[in-house]
Amino acid sequence: MSSSADNALPSIQCPQCGGPSSFARSNRFRPFCSERCKLIDLGAWGNEDFRVPAQSPPLDQPYGDPRLED
Repeated sequence: MSSSADNALPSIQCPQCGGPSSFARSNRFRPFCSERCKLIDLGAWGNEDFRVPAQSPPLDQPYGDPRLED
C-alpha cells in the first residue's frame, strides 16, 4: 500500500551495500534496501565493529575524573 507521497521520495544509497534504497514509508527496512542489509548492520553493532573513538587512561592509572588529575 503506497501513496503518491511515497513515490515522490528519492531513492537513497543503502548504508550497507551501497545499492538503491527507497526511503518511503512502505520500505520497512529503511534506510536499508532489504532485511539482509539491516541484519548485517545490526550484527556489526553487536560485534562492536562500530565504536566511538575514546582515549583510555594509561594502564597504570585508575579510571577517574580527569579534572582531578594533575
